Amino acid sequence: MIDQSITPRTLSPEQAAEVQRAFILKVYGWMTAGLFLTAIASFMTLSSQTMLEFLFSSRFTFIVLLFAELGLVIWLTARVQAMSAATATIVFCAYSALTGVTLSAVFLVYTTESLLSTFVATGATFGVTAAYGYMTQRDLSGLGGFMTMGLIGVVIASIVNIFLHNETIYWITTYAGILIFVGLTAYDMQKLKGMSVVALEGGEAEQKASIIGALALYLDFINLFLLLLRLMGRRR
Repeated sequence: MIDQSITPRTLSPEQAAEVQRAFILKVYGWMTAGLFLTAIASFMTLSSQTMLEFLFSSRFTFIVLLFAELGLVIWLTARVQAMSAATATIVFCAYSALTGVTLSAVFLVYTTESLLSTFVATGATFGVTAAYGYMTQRDLSGLGGFMTMGLIGVVIASIVNIFLHNETIYWITTYAGILIFVGLTAYDMQKLKGMSVVALEGGEAEQKASIIGALALYLDFINLFLLLLRLMGRRR
């Protein structure tokens, strides 16, 4: 257990390492819970003919769901400090479940074998990169800024390519996106180490910080999975 009477200034190296481990384990716990909810929501959607008909009844329905996902992420990220810990947790869980509903469209396209192999590859890539971000002594803040700018470029290029249908742009954004989310995973993990001092406060502050951390890693994992699926996925 972490001694709640200590402060960041009085932490010994051993205590700091304990605080970091405890906080990051909690973040990983929530990230895993989010992925689990996503998997359950996808399975339930694929198992329900009514849900599939609703989801694919029109392009408008699917677009509304995608914008709802985006809205939840923006709301949680921008308003987390004003929310209660319970509200932040509910929003994160709702986002994870909604992502599972929309991802069911992807699961209909690719074979089960390629989905499983891509998930394993994503897990291995994510794990190695996150471990690097956790253990490295190098300051990755510059890398994070560079990767964020690159991500904006990839998003803009991907939106433009919806209308152009250019295969070259498609593959450039795929490879660039993979590199970007690998970099962001390392950066986010290192950033979480710095956030871990909030664990000393406990209560609401720790819970909200762990949810925001889980959301960042969840987004890294899901996007890396989808991009690797472009390379490894086999269509039905």
